Amino acid sequence: MTNKAVFLDRDGTVNEEVNYLSSIEQIKILPKASKAIKLLNENGFKVIIITNQSGVARGYFSIQTLKGVHDHLQNLLFREGAKIDAIYFCPHHPDDGCSCRKPKTESIKKAQDEFKIDLSKSYMIGDKYIDLETGHNAGLKTVLVLTGYGADAIQEKENWRVQPDHIAQNLFDAVIWILEGK
Repeated sequence: MTNKAVFLDRDGTVNEEVNYLSSIEQIKILPKASKAIKLLNENGFKVIIITNQSGVARGYFSIQTLKGVHDHLQNLLFREGAKIDAIYFCPHHPDDGCSCRKPKTESIKKAQDEFKIDLSKSYMIGDKYIDLETGHNAGLKTVLVLTGYGADAIQEKENWRVQPDHIAQNLFDAVIWILEGK
């Protein structure tokens, strides 16, 4: 395993949190998120989104619609010089017990195999405790961002079984922290 990666949650981390984002018109990239991803690209990190999308199982939108949203998101980022190497999503309902839903790590393991990622040199960034759990379960360093649900999530920090390695204001600040320690 030779590559290092930063795994990103999607909603609230890369783009604005929209409850069950289901159309390209709802996508708004968070400030400096494109710049943050571009910095990761320039510094040799694979950038991979890992996202739970139970709206598919709930019938709110189709997998085809979700893929269209992801294509549009990648195009918006690409226009700013930022590249997402892959997007892995769980379309299942939280009660389904699947192995691809965060905090389980099937998506990270698939990415590890596909991109030959050294997890000991990699990170997970997200705005929810479940993102921290996912990163911890996969052996990644973790960063909680205070965008999206992050400001609310941190209020429960004393009850968490897993603590983040770092807390950042946003994705850009998280990336700066990662690059300073690389």
